Amino acid sequence: MNKYCFTLQLRPDRIDEYVRRHAQVWPEMLEALKASGWHNYSLHIRPDGLIVGYVEAADLEQAQAAMARTDVNRRWQHDMAPFFELDGVAPDEGFTLLTEIFDLDAQLHTPLDHTISTEG
Repeated sequence: MNKYCFTLQLRPDRIDEYVRRHAQVWPEMLEALKASGWHNYSLHIRPDGLIVGYVEAADLEQAQAAMARTDVNRRWQHDMAPFFELDGVAPDEGFTLLTEIFDLDAQLHTPLDHTISTEG
């Protein structure tokens, strides 16, 4: 399973409503995400409206494509679009993927390289 992290920026005046809408996501949307291969999906918010999302999937592009084929996703993205600063791009297509630089579990399970670099 691959891990993905992404960011999106909410409009400051829409933060409270966005949080309310995510307190009870439509059951059919939840089921579509699960069926499309989204696992351990969570969203986090900073006070200024920066959303940080985390999801695990075998292949994020395939999981996104599977969601794009659902009617519930089309409706959800249409409803969520006004919350974001994306200039007409759907939220599920406008996020910025982040590059992982540290994984505690991976390092705990990898033998240490005690070589000390003296370059640089």
